[in-house]
Amino acid sequence: MSDASVGDGREQPPRSSFWRDNGLTLAFGGAFLVVLAGQALAGRAGFNEDLAVDGLQQLTLGEYLMSSDFAVDVTENWQSEFLQFFLYIFGTVWLLQRGSPESKPLHKAGTESDEEQRVGAHARADSPRWAGTRDWRQNLYSRSLGAVMALLFVLSWLAQSVAGTAAYGEQQLRQLQPPLSWGAYLVSADFWSRSLQNWQSELLAVAAMAILSVYLRQRGSPESKPVGSSHTSTGVEG
Repeated sequence: MSDASVGDGREQPPRSSFWRDNGLTLAFGGAFLVVLAGQALAGRAGFNEDLAVDGLQQLTLGEYLMSSDFAVDVTENWQSEFLQFFLYIFGTVWLLQRGSPESKPLHKAGTESDEEQRVGAHARADSPRWAGTRDWRQNLYSRSLGAVMALLFVLSWLAQSVAGTAAYGEQQLRQLQPPLSWGAYLVSADFWSRSLQNWQSELLAVAAMAILSVYLRQRGSPESKPVGSSHTSTGVEG
């Protein structure tokens, strides 16, 4: 062991590596691809069963991946997830939950001061460049996370509506009924049923996380308070 590592008795930071530094993104990104592949295989099997019942030719995996049925199933889940994060990001600016690490401290409701946010004259040497500006760039950057989540929600919801129109139209044709236009599908029960069944589950999950984290703990997780923190400790992460 070198003298540098023991000379002052301080613990040395762990060595940096690409895999360690990006483990959270890589793990969840990889899991996403695995689950998406599983959805494609299971979805194709179920879709082909329906085609067989109707006496129609079954689809190959490639054909199913390009189908509107697969597209609408994927995008209806994406839009609900992006909606969840958009609402959560903007909601937690003002909304508080006493005792939850998912909430800001109770005295910090709102957009906070320039000093607290390290913008303008209070920006530091390592702050993002636009944080130190005093014009539209700071305003845009200071709301960029929520704005991008909102944009992704709108785009994925639009994609769901287009794919859903095509998928619903195919079902109508198999039943010898006329398909709906895009505008008509937007106000149909099928479109809103697909959307609302996902929205309610995402909102329930956020509400459950906010209140359960007041009383329950997960040692070592930044989504939990330290195990020994009181139930009333707010905005404290472990």
